Amino acid sequence: MKKIFLGLTAFTAIALTACGSNNTSTTNNQNANAETTAVKQVADTTPANTATANVSVKNIIDAYLQLKNAFTKDNSSDAAAAGKTLQAAFENFDVKTLSADKTKSFSDIADDAKEHAEHIGANGGNIKHQREHFVMLSKDMADLIKTFGNGGQTLYKDFCPMANEGKGAVWISEMKDIKNPYLGKAMPTCGSVKEEIKQ
Repeated sequence: MKKIFLGLTAFTAIALTACGSNNTSTTNNQNANAETTAVKQVADTTPANTATANVSVKNIIDAYLQLKNAFTKDNSSDAAAAGKTLQAAFENFDVKTLSADKTKSFSDIADDAKEHAEHIGANGGNIKHQREHFVMLSKDMADLIKTFGNGGQTLYKDFCPMANEGKGAVWISEMKDIKNPYLGKAMPTCGSVKEEIKQ
C-alpha cells in the first residue's frame, strides 16, 4: 500500500510538471513549446467515394465525439452509452458504397475500433479501463478520418503528453479549445492541437 501511494504521488508530480497547472507555468510551457506545437492545417483531400459513405462517416465521428465529451466530464456511464452507439455506427456503415480497396481499409480500421468501443460500452463504472481503450480507439479514428474524410466538419487532432502512462496519446475534437478526455476534470487543459482537419 505504501508503494502504491508513493507511485501515485510520483505520477501526480510528473503530471503536474509535464502539463503545467492552471497558473503562469501553463503559459510559460505553452510559450516555450510554441514551435513544437504549431498547428498544421490539413485539407480534407480524401473524402469517401459517395455522399452516402460521407454521411455514414459523419455518424461514426459524431458518436466518437459524444464519447470523447463524456470522458472530458469524467462520466463513465455516458461514455459506456456512447461506446455502444459508436459500435453500432461502425456496424451500420454501408460498405457497399466503397471501392474494393476502400472496403478493405474500412474493415481493417473498423474491426479494431469496434472492439475498443465494445470494451468501453461494457465497462461503465470503470473509467480507467475505458480510457485505456479510448487511446487505441482514437488512433483508429485518426486513421478513419485520414482515409475517409472528416464528415463535412472541421476537426482537430489533439495530443496529451501524459496519457497512456506518460507515452502520450491523441484524440479528435470538434473544438479548438483543449478539453482533455484522458485526464478529465483533473487537468482539463493539458495538451495541444497538433492538426486542424478542414472541411
